[in-house]
Amino acid sequence: MLSPSTKRILAVLDEEEAQRPAIRAAGLAALVRLLPVAQRDSGQSGVVARFLLSLYNGTAYPFPLTDLRKLDTALYQDCIAVLHLDNRPEHEVHTYVVNGDAIWDGFKKVWRAWHAQYN
Repeated sequence: MLSPSTKRILAVLDEEEAQRPAIRAAGLAALVRLLPVAQRDSGQSGVVARFLLSLYNGTAYPFPLTDLRKLDTALYQDCIAVLHLDNRPEHEVHTYVVNGDAIWDGFKKVWRAWHAQYN
């Protein structure tokens, strides 16, 4: 027999699993919108590129969450949707897109330039 707390935990997990298709769809749509932004050369672009790179490998490429404050509302919300997608990842974030390895290699260059300037 399951305890009431175990039953609550299982109910939460069931609800989260039921929401996965919507989370996946929203996260993938947001990722598609963020990629062209991340590949430009602007302040917001650098933030988005470094954010996406941190999802790829946050230990090697840390991202200060306060940098999300530099984004306009739409970009911020897209980052949160991708973060939600990556909360319980089904795939590595870069594998959701064609040429993801090459794109994320470009993000590494952005991160290194930022890191050299600010650290």
